[in-house]
Amino acid sequence: MAGPITYEHIKTCKQSGARLGRVHTPHGVIETPAFMPVGTQATVKTMSPEELKQMDAHIILSNTYHLFLRPGHDLIRDAGGLHKFMNWDRPILTDSGGFQVFSLSDMRKISEEGVHFKSHLNGDKLFLSPEIAMDIQNSLGSDIMMAFDECPPYPAEYEYVKKSLERTSRWAERCLESHGRPQDQGLFAIVQGGMHEDLRKQSALDLTSMDFPGYAIGGLSVGEPKDLMYQALDFTIPFLPHNKPRYLMGVGSPDALIEGSIRGVDMFDCVLPTRIARNGTTMTSEGRVVVRNAKYARDFGPLDPNCDCYTCRNYSRAYLRHLIKADETFGLRLTTYHNLHFLLNLMKNVRQAIMDDRLLDFKEEFFTQYGLHDNDKGF
Repeated sequence: MAGPITYEHIKTCKQSGARLGRVHTPHGVIETPAFMPVGTQATVKTMSPEELKQMDAHIILSNTYHLFLRPGHDLIRDAGGLHKFMNWDRPILTDSGGFQVFSLSDMRKISEEGVHFKSHLNGDKLFLSPEIAMDIQNSLGSDIMMAFDECPPYPAEYEYVKKSLERTSRWAERCLESHGRPQDQGLFAIVQGGMHEDLRKQSALDLTSMDFPGYAIGGLSVGEPKDLMYQALDFTIPFLPHNKPRYLMGVGSPDALIEGSIRGVDMFDCVLPTRIARNGTTMTSEGRVVVRNAKYARDFGPLDPNCDCYTCRNYSRAYLRHLIKADETFGLRLTTYHNLHFLLNLMKNVRQAIMDDRLLDFKEEFFTQYGLHDNDKGF
């Protein structure tokens, strides 16, 4: 009997090897490759669920660590689960909280049992373990849950990364054993191993032997150069099952979305589009536009003349600059809407290019228009 999360392969691009597919979940289908907007605290910042549906977001991500701290997973469970609590009836993925806990490097202590840490809100002493991470996510009721893992920093010593990934494998087994709702929530494991080919292989083989319904690639986009990230993908993905979803965590720049898709990634997430939008930085078909800059003060054209989103259809660069400079929330909403629409539309175009067997051609065209080059190190 199939579990709550299944992957349907539709087509492999003859030109690039990228794959087109669908991830079936209890709350709907995710067309892949897909970008997932991040709704850290049960909301995608400044966006309503209705607006996310307008731009055709198939799935959003929420953060276990933050919802554990407030309002608390028991409250969300009593409200009927995260979907009902935030009025979102499409798929939700929750991360395990591991990345956030491990980013508190001066406020946490790792042991085999779990992680002791201090709340970034008030300094309270707290504890997370694989079992607790599962209990929290079972209470949230997300379609896709993530196993509790240790995310090593970059750079890190080989022996540290090896011990870390082995602990992550043991924790993954504990997550499987303590998963309370396998009938309606799928649990993904997270492959670690840093930038080391043999360790990535070891982690992937350890975790695939446990037969999770999906696999994430963690420990990337943590400060390493993009060429190293792509190398790590190249020697990790061949060890992941063809018949299950592959999720690259924390990646959301346009170039990395295309490069990841070429390498066989199905799902991506990142706070990048919403974070930079709040500073007046936008992604357009011709590259990055920092709309708060003075040169746009009397620019009455649309933010992106090739975009049909709500922002570009109705408002000028001059107006957006005014709102951002005046610290008006509406300005943040408009730039956020545009950036999310831009990435979601980019992934639609990637899916169409795979269907047409021309993803490498699409990459070249996009990179040229966007002003990117293969050796670019950042957005």
